Amino acid sequence: MKISEAAAQCRLSIDTIRFYESSGLIPPVHRDQSGRRVFSQVDVEWLKLIASLRETGMPMTEMKRFAALYKQGDVTIPERRSVLRTHAKCLEHRREALDRCADLLAYKLARYDEIEGESNENHHRGR
Repeated sequence: MKISEAAAQCRLSIDTIRFYESSGLIPPVHRDQSGRRVFSQVDVEWLKLIASLRETGMPMTEMKRFAALYKQGDVTIPERRSVLRTHAKCLEHRREALDRCADLLAYKLARYDEIEGESNENHHRGR
């Protein structure tokens, strides 16, 4: 498939895909006789993984390390698994922090609703 089709499937811009390729984050993409990239479904799945790692805050250096391990083949699966497990733990910590923040925000919003409700009641009583 063309780069535009891969971009649409991955919800990435063409520029982002090109950046990932030039940064070594994706394996070399096959090119046709005219030099245009031809993405396979495997390429698209890899792009989705890299985009997900980026979106969830994996540092670029760690993404490059992960991509380099992938390029070395199946012998690096234990190391890649370790990278992903470490990242999953980081995500769990972030999720817990976000949940705490969401709870606090919900409490504050409810409290403001109470205060406004009391203000409105007092305002109506004065009429």
